[in-house]
Amino acid sequence: MSEISCLELFAGAGGLAMGISRSGVRHKAFVEWNQNACQTLSQNYDKKRVYNLDIRSFDLTEFGSVDLMAGGPPCQPFSMGGKHKGNLDKRDMFPSVCQAIATCTPEAFIFENVKGILRKSFQSYFEYIILRLTYPEVKIKDSEDWGEHRKRLKKIDASDTYAGIRYNVKFSLLNATDYGVPQIRERVFIVGIRDDLEVEWDFPKPTHSLDALLWSQFVSRNYCDRHGLKNINIENWDLRLQKRIEKMGRQPPLFAPPFQPWQTVRDRIGDLPEPDDCGNFAEDHVLRRGAKPYPGHTGSYIDLPSKALKAGDHGVPGGENMIRYPDGRVRYYTTLEAKRIQTFPDRYKIWGSWTESMRQIGNAVPVELGYAIADSLVRAIWGNGRTAVKCARGNHCFKIPHD
Repeated sequence: MSEISCLELFAGAGGLAMGISRSGVRHKAFVEWNQNACQTLSQNYDKKRVYNLDIRSFDLTEFGSVDLMAGGPPCQPFSMGGKHKGNLDKRDMFPSVCQAIATCTPEAFIFENVKGILRKSFQSYFEYIILRLTYPEVKIKDSEDWGEHRKRLKKIDASDTYAGIRYNVKFSLLNATDYGVPQIRERVFIVGIRDDLEVEWDFPKPTHSLDALLWSQFVSRNYCDRHGLKNINIENWDLRLQKRIEKMGRQPPLFAPPFQPWQTVRDRIGDLPEPDDCGNFAEDHVLRRGAKPYPGHTGSYIDLPSKALKAGDHGVPGGENMIRYPDGRVRYYTTLEAKRIQTFPDRYKIWGSWTESMRQIGNAVPVELGYAIADSLVRAIWGNGRTAVKCARGNHCFKIPHD
């Protein structure tokens, strides 16, 4: 049986790509304009498949049809911390995404973006994005602006006369912690399946919960037993969370919550030794000094999921990329720890300095979240047809064996 192929656009450091690879899909190419990210991709995948260029100058016809298209178009136009220009921002690449879909006609696509894309001020443009992804062959005319194009697409959507390629598009705001990622990271995923396939699909259901974590920490105490803890200091935790714990303590449930516990920072990096200045344990586990807490930037408590790793334009913000211990000490995550927080395997190579590595990691899709979505999509579309070939040691599609 033939393999399931993927073309990844705006691939970044490869978090989504690795999640897709874990589902057994083989990448034909990775397109990424950032040279440092391409260095990372080339260290982990076949470098002949890595294209360091702007998608707008990429010859998509070289690959013909592909089964799956994926990627993370630049999020700055819609970021909560950006300038909020949306469609007016030259970095808005959704028009290029639609052109790529129209050219390669994939059976399905997966795209990811920041929560800010759902902001009310972007509502009309987001509706336009969904319509363009639904009807990628209906191109904007030279005489139209995007608003006029949206009106034309809405008329097509309301009629029964359209005979071109159409995608059934769904979007959802997902929190990575709900899928076993030790990080509170909310992102919007947009998934489309070509209409002629007649496939029913929906986003995978969450598998982990906060209540299950608190139950394991303060009721069953399985968490404490597993980590050799006498108790957990919640003095500096959010007051609402403290009240939730107190209520659970007064009225312990007869049965554990039905989900698995949210993963914490300690769950993922607790077995690592403290980093040192020389990286004696691993070359990407080096102590970086200078971390200081300040109001609003207190770091990520070790017994909770991490705050969302950030990739600031001018270095890394002081709070989000720090770990905070029960005694109040703080320090920066090492690159190795940040990889684990984003659920990359230890052997995954991130190219560049600590600041550059953290930028790439902070921009990445958590591997396990990408896998959850890709695997459910693969099963729905190709589960009874072509078989996804699992990547393994020495396989051509991925150099590193999966953990």
